[in-house]
Amino acid sequence: MTKEQVFKEIFQANSKKIYHLCYGYTNDEDSANDLLQETFIKVWQNLDKFRNQSMISTWIYRIAVNTCLTYLKKENRQPKDELTPNIIENHKEDISEKEEQVKTLYKCIAQLEETDRLIITMVMDEIPYPEIAEISGISEGNLRVKIHRIKTKLTELYNKHERL
Repeated sequence: MTKEQVFKEIFQANSKKIYHLCYGYTNDEDSANDLLQETFIKVWQNLDKFRNQSMISTWIYRIAVNTCLTYLKKENRQPKDELTPNIIENHKEDISEKEEQVKTLYKCIAQLEETDRLIITMVMDEIPYPEIAEISGISEGNLRVKIHRIKTKLTELYNKHERL
């Protein structure tokens, strides 16, 4: 298999999850797409350096998280948590109720602390707990407690948002 074929398979297997991760950090489709592309450029450039000491998806997640954090730091930005009222009004009729709920959920996720955003995004992408523990550097037991607390916090944020 050529490097191009291997990369194509890696991209197809991981791009959707990495996009969700990037969107969780930025809450902006264009920025998420840019960060997705930047992440996979780095994967391509460093593919020869991957040593199979962890799952490739774990390695890619680490690259994506670092790429997102660098972007936020460089842009001196915080994750976006609100869309402008004009954008909301212009697109209201186009957006189904479920899409609206997903957008609300991502707005709530954007309000979480950095580590919590990373963890909950991986949970939503159905990454196995042992892998999440490895990526986040938290023991699996502590991870389960942390995930429970994150879900509780998200529920509070979501309910608050729904009442507005």
